[in-house]
Amino acid sequence: MSLTQAMYRADVGPDAQGKSEDPSLNLITFLKPEFNLKTLLEQLDRDELESFKSLLWTLPEVGDDLKTSSYKVKEASGMELAELLTNILPSSSLRPVVLQILKKMNLMQLSQILEGSQTPEAEDPVLEIIEEPLETQRADEKPGKEERQKNIVEGLPLLYKNQFWKGDEHFQYVTERSQKLIPFLSPKTATKPVPHTVILYGPAGVGKTTVARKCLQEWIQGSQGQPFKYAFYLRCRDLNHMSPCTFAELISKDCAKWKADIKEVVMQAQEVLFVVDGFDELRVPAGALIHDICGDWEMQKPVPILLSSLLKGKMVPKAKLLVTTRPQALQELFILVDQPLLLEVEGFSEQDRHAYFLKHFGDEKRALRALEAVKGNAALFRMGSAPAVCWVACVCLELQMEREADLALTCQTCTSLFLQFLCSQVPSSDFRSEQLRTSLEAICLLAAQGLWTQMSVFHDGDLWKLELKESDLSCFLNKRILQRDEDYFSFVHLSIQQLLAAIFYILKRGEKEAEDSAQRDIGDVRKLFSREERVKNPNLAQVGLFLFGLLNEQRMKELEMTFGCQTAMEIKQELLQYKLEEDRPYFSLTDLREVFACLYESQEEELVKEIMAPFEELSLHLKTSADLMYSSFCLKSCPGLHRLSIQVAKGVFLDNDIPLESYLEGMRCGFLSTELWATENRLLSLGLWTDLCSVICCNKNLSLLEINQSFLNDITVRILCDYITYASCRLQKVVIRNVSPTTTYRDLCLALIGKKTLSHLTVSGNVQESKTLTLMLLGEMLKHEKCNLAFLRLKSYSASTQQWDDFFLSFHSNQSLTCLDLTDNNLQDDSAKMLCMTLRYPRCSLKRLSLENCHLTDACCKDLSSTLMVNQRLTHLSLAKNNLGDIGVKILCEGLCYPGSKLQILVLQQCNISSHGCKYLSKLFHGDGSLTHLDLSLNPIAIGLWMFCDALRNPNFNLKFLGLWGCSLSPLYCQELASALASNQKLQTLDLGQNCLGPTGVAEILEALKDNSGPLKTLRLKIDKSNAKIQTLLKDVKENNPSLKIDVASVAAPSYHDFFEHPEIL
Repeated sequence: MSLTQAMYRADVGPDAQGKSEDPSLNLITFLKPEFNLKTLLEQLDRDELESFKSLLWTLPEVGDDLKTSSYKVKEASGMELAELLTNILPSSSLRPVVLQILKKMNLMQLSQILEGSQTPEAEDPVLEIIEEPLETQRADEKPGKEERQKNIVEGLPLLYKNQFWKGDEHFQYVTERSQKLIPFLSPKTATKPVPHTVILYGPAGVGKTTVARKCLQEWIQGSQGQPFKYAFYLRCRDLNHMSPCTFAELISKDCAKWKADIKEVVMQAQEVLFVVDGFDELRVPAGALIHDICGDWEMQKPVPILLSSLLKGKMVPKAKLLVTTRPQALQELFILVDQPLLLEVEGFSEQDRHAYFLKHFGDEKRALRALEAVKGNAALFRMGSAPAVCWVACVCLELQMEREADLALTCQTCTSLFLQFLCSQVPSSDFRSEQLRTSLEAICLLAAQGLWTQMSVFHDGDLWKLELKESDLSCFLNKRILQRDEDYFSFVHLSIQQLLAAIFYILKRGEKEAEDSAQRDIGDVRKLFSREERVKNPNLAQVGLFLFGLLNEQRMKELEMTFGCQTAMEIKQELLQYKLEEDRPYFSLTDLREVFACLYESQEEELVKEIMAPFEELSLHLKTSADLMYSSFCLKSCPGLHRLSIQVAKGVFLDNDIPLESYLEGMRCGFLSTELWATENRLLSLGLWTDLCSVICCNKNLSLLEINQSFLNDITVRILCDYITYASCRLQKVVIRNVSPTTTYRDLCLALIGKKTLSHLTVSGNVQESKTLTLMLLGEMLKHEKCNLAFLRLKSYSASTQQWDDFFLSFHSNQSLTCLDLTDNNLQDDSAKMLCMTLRYPRCSLKRLSLENCHLTDACCKDLSSTLMVNQRLTHLSLAKNNLGDIGVKILCEGLCYPGSKLQILVLQQCNISSHGCKYLSKLFHGDGSLTHLDLSLNPIAIGLWMFCDALRNPNFNLKFLGLWGCSLSPLYCQELASALASNQKLQTLDLGQNCLGPTGVAEILEALKDNSGPLKTLRLKIDKSNAKIQTLLKDVKENNPSLKIDVASVAAPSYHDFFEHPEIL
C-alpha cells in the first residue's frame, strides 16, 4: 500500500489508559480493538505467508471451501488473501481459523494479541475494519475537539515488527533516548522555544525510522501527553510512484470521503504533526524541490513539490514537522525548512553493542569472545552502531564458532565478515550452480545501480528498467540479504548493498553485458574513486573499500566456490593504472586515509608494496583507532619514506591510567596479562602504535619525524622513545610541537641524547622547565661527544633566568650548533646577557640567531652591540617584536658600524622604531659594511623614509633587501624615493606593502621604474586596483622592465620562521 490511509479511533479516557498490557508484546498492541485481517497478513513475510497458505489446506473446515479458489489463494498477496478469506469463510469461523494457524506457525506474539483483543463491545473486533468518517461523530460532540480523531496518511502496521529486533526491549530503550530529545513531544518540559521542525539524521540503519514510528505509536497511545490532535506519516519512497495530485488528495488518498473536510479540519487545528520519513529516498533532480512552491490545497502538482511546499511551511504553516534523513540529503533539506533542530540518531553505543551481543548469544563467554573479535577491527566496531551490522556480526560469528574458525581472522577486515555472512546465507546445496550465478549477477547489478542512483529501496519498476525479474533474485529473497516489504525490495543493510555493488565490478562479464553496464548509471572504476563523485555520493567510499577487500586472493576464491562465478583479475590492473601527470595510481589521488583503508582491506602485501612504493612523504592525521590500524599496516610497506608527520587526536589513546611498567614488561616478554587487556578496544591501539613506531627504526630512509598537535600518554611516548634509541633509527630531523602530556618533551630529549644522526630539532609548546627539565636535557645533548645537532628551535618555553644561563653555558662544549631559534620565549634582558657572553666565546659556532618576541628591551642592546663587534661567525640576527626603541637601535648601530662585524641580515620588525632610529640606521650604509638585508616592517618610521632615500644614492650602499611593510609611509617622499631607486645599483627587493602611498606616490615610483633596467627584481606595493592610470603604468613596467616583479597582493609582513632553518630561500 503506497499511501494507505485509515482513521483509527483512539479512546484515551481513563478506562482505556488504565488497561494493563503485557510489556513483552510488541509496542503496537494498543491497536488491538481495531485490528483487521488485512493488516495482519500484510505483516507476514514471504515465507510466513506461504506457510500460512499451506496450513489453510490442512484444516478440514477450510479446505473444502477454498477448493474453487485454489489458484487465487496460491497467487494472492497478504491483502488479497484477507479479502478471499473474508468473502469465503463465515465470520464465526474466521477468527478461530486464523488463531489456530498462527499457533501452528509458532507466531505466539500475534496469537496472544489476537486472543487478548476480544471485547464485550463487538463479537469479532479483531477482524473489524474501522473507517469512521467525520459525519458519523456523535451529535453532542464537537468535531475535532472532544473526540480525538487521529489521521495517519499511511496506516501503521498492527504489529511493530522489525526484521531483526522483534520484541527487543533493549532496542526500544535505545530508541527512546532519541525520542526524549524531540522538544515538541514534551512541550511541558521544554525550557526553550519549541522549533517547528526537527530533523533526525544519521547513517543507514541506526534507527531514524524506528524513532519516528515510535513517536507515532506513543501519540496514538496517548503516552506523550497528547500534544497533537492530528498526525500524518509520509514515507518518501511511496511518494516517488504517485501521480500529480492536490495536497488534499495526498493526505486523503485512500479515504476519498475525507477530501471535502480534510483541509478545514487540519487548518483549524492548532496541533498537527507531519512525519516525513526518508527524505533522502526522494527521487528528484538536485534543486528541483525549491521551484514551483505552492500553497493551494486544490492545485495539482507533482507530489515531491507538494512535500517541499509542506516543508517550506506553505501548506500547513502551524504544523510541526519531524523529518528523517541520511546526512547526504541535509544540504537540500536546509533549503526548505526554517531554523530546524538537528538531532543525530547514533544507534547503538558501545554499551548497547555489548548488551546486544550478550542477548544474542545467551552465553557470556561466547558473547565476549565474539565482541572481542569485532573490537579488534576498529572500523567494524564503529559500524556496529547500526543494529543490523551487530546482527550480521553475531550471525556470522556464531556460525564461525560452530566451524571452530578463527574469529579474529574473520573480523580482520569488514569485507571478510560481510562476505562470510553473504556466503553463509545462501548455501550452494539449496540451489543449482547456474541459478546461483545468475542470481548473484542480478542482485549485484541491482545493488550497483542503486548505489550510483542513491537508491536503497527498489520498486518493481526499478527491476523492469534493469531487465530483471523477481525470480532472478530468488536465491537472495528472504534469505536475510534482500527483503520484500509490500511493493518494495530493500537490502538488509546498506553495507550489504555496498558489498554486492563491489562484487559487481569483479564479476567476469561478456562483451554485451559490459556494453549494457556502460549504458546504465553505473560508473566505472575511475569514477568510483574520483573525489567529485564521492562528494556527490558519499556511499561510494565503502564500495571502494569492499572492492579492495575482494582483491584478496582467498576471498576471491571463496566467492567463486560459493556462487560458481568467475572473477576478473583485470580489475586489479585497472586500479594500478598510472595517470600521465601523476607518478601514482589514480585511485591514490583520493584522500590518503582512504588509500590506507583500501590497502588494509585488501590484506595483500604485494599489492600494498606496489602502491606504497612512490610515497616519500606522508602526513598522518590519526582521528580514530581505525586510522591507526590502517596506517600501521601500510607504513610497513613503504621503504622509500623519507618524511613522516603524525597528528594524533584526543581519544585515540587512553589517559595515563594503565600500569606503564607492567605493559612494557609484557611487551618485551611477548605476553600481556588479562588485566591489562581489560581496558577493551582502545588498549588494542597500543599494539597498533607499536607497529607504527617500529617503522622509525626499520625504515633506513626515514630522516624526518614530526609529531604535531597530538594527544599521547606515558605508554605511547615510551614506546616511541624506545624505537628512537635503536641504532638502526637514522632520524636527522625531529619536530615535537604542541604534544601532551608535557613530559613527552623530556622523554624524547632524553632518547635523543647521543643520537649522532640528529642534525635538526624543534621543541615547541607551553612547557615549564620546572616540571620537565627539558632545558637541562637539551644542554646534556649539546655537551654529548656524539652530538651533531646543527639546528635547534625552542618555542614557548617557560624557564627561570638561572635555567637559561645553565643552558647557554652548554654551548661552550658544542661545536656543531650553527642555528638557534628562541622565538616566543620569555627570555628577558638578564638571560640575553648570558647568551651574549656565550656568543663572545671564541669557540662558539652559532651563525644564525633568532630572539624574536623574547621580551627584550634597550637594556640588552649594549651586550648585543659588543657581541657584534667581537663575534666573527654570526651572520643572521632577528630581534623582531622586542621593544628596543630608538635608543636600542642607536646602541646596536655602534656594533654594526664596527669594521669587524660580519652580520649580513638584521630583522627589526615591530621594534617601536621611529624616524629618529632611521637616522642611526641610515648611517650604516655610508660605509663599507657587511649588512645586506634589513627589515624594519611594522615600525612607525613615517618621514624617516627620506633618510633611506639619501642612503640609496650612496655608492657604498650594500643592501639587497629593504623591508618597510606597514611603516606608516606617506606620498610625501615618493618622488624622492623614485629618484633614489633609479640611481641605486645594489637593491634587489623593496617591500613597501601596506603603506598608503596614494595614486600619486605609486605613479611616481612606477614612472621611475618603467624604463629602468637596474638591479631591482621585486617591488611590493599597496595600490588601488580600480585606478586606470595605475593599471596602465603596471602594464608598461611589465613590458619595458620584464625582470621586475611587482607584487600588489602582499597582505602580511615577511615571515622568517623557515628562513633561519633554510637561509637559501632569500
